[in-house]
Amino acid sequence: MVTLRGGGPRRGNSLSKIGLIKNGAVLVRDGRIVSAGARADVERRAAAKAAEKLDVGGRVVLPGFVDSHTHLIHAASRTEEYELKIQGASYEEIARKGGGILNSVKKLRAATHDALKSRAIAALREFAEYGTTTVEAKSGYGLDAASELKILRLHRELNQEQPLEIVSTFLGAHVVPLEFRAKKDGAEQYLALLMEKLLPEVVVGDLAEYCDVFCDRGAFTVGQSKRLLRKAKEHGLRPRLHAEQLSRSGATQLGVELGAASCDHLEQVNDADIRALGKSETVGTLLPGCDFHLGLKQYAPARKLIEAGAIVGLATDYNPGTSPTVSMPMILSLACSQLRMTPAEAIAAATINGAYALGREKTIGSLEAGKQADLAVYEVEDYREIPYYFGMNTCWMTMKSGEIVWMND
Repeated sequence: MVTLRGGGPRRGNSLSKIGLIKNGAVLVRDGRIVSAGARADVERRAAAKAAEKLDVGGRVVLPGFVDSHTHLIHAASRTEEYELKIQGASYEEIARKGGGILNSVKKLRAATHDALKSRAIAALREFAEYGTTTVEAKSGYGLDAASELKILRLHRELNQEQPLEIVSTFLGAHVVPLEFRAKKDGAEQYLALLMEKLLPEVVVGDLAEYCDVFCDRGAFTVGQSKRLLRKAKEHGLRPRLHAEQLSRSGATQLGVELGAASCDHLEQVNDADIRALGKSETVGTLLPGCDFHLGLKQYAPARKLIEAGAIVGLATDYNPGTSPTVSMPMILSLACSQLRMTPAEAIAAATINGAYALGREKTIGSLEAGKQADLAVYEVEDYREIPYYFGMNTCWMTMKSGEIVWMND
């Protein structure tokens, strides 16, 4: 049993201290953990004697994965672009021709509520099958008031109607939509729309906890991002940033300055950015699935970040264009093989540190008394086999708040 007990987040040397217990047990009541530890100790508790017993047969038990960066709501894949990329077209070349994010925007605006919801429910079932119990979900494929609100309301519906926990993020500032690009000062006009119309509606409707901005070449500048995120903070939404993915933009330094919950991607960070993250409470969330799918050679410098004391997280970046995967075990495999993280570090980054990135480290992300009973059980003999078997799903059972939400029969 991998407990990750002892509080979060993990950083530096503590990232690899995962609280391993052999022959462990977890006692659950009313959806919460009463006790987690050595089986003999747990079974001595009075409440354990009357409890229903579920023997997982020597399998490995982890906290459920906390996927702290996804683009859950989208209308269709972008397989046609996948083939273009294989033939040598870059992400930015495709975007300049109306592909990329704008392609997904066009498809989402045309999609019905029911079609989007059905696609998301299917994805959430698959998340559960791989051991994920909490998912952050961003808007950002609408880029007009009606479509962005449609996505955020879907987040709320899905959170209420299916078992996985969904944490909603407003990403209206994903890119400048097509209808604003031909206008003089179009980006500024679009930012004004976000700040004066959309943000207040998001807040009044209680549709998001976070506000994210894609601060990079071809998207939004540091200055534009700063103005929007400051306005979001005034409205009570905590900042997040897509930072340093395509270029070194300064987004990480901005994130630290604003006390952002996380700066995500980080492939192009420099030493000053790494030092700033190391001294901050902002999580550096790494998304190696994106680099893998795009065929990029440069992954984020995980080892430098860990050595600097940064809080490192891992997430899938599930989206239709650059990381079409719901598999956190595959992300762990990439973290180990490409980012040179150990299996223990990768598991901590994908559980307790992901929970911290979502402001939920006191309720999820580890197996200890008082927390939600979010568990994932794997058909392996050693926790290191979870990333070792890349591209394979060894998850045997997933439990959310004490209820089994998926089981491999």
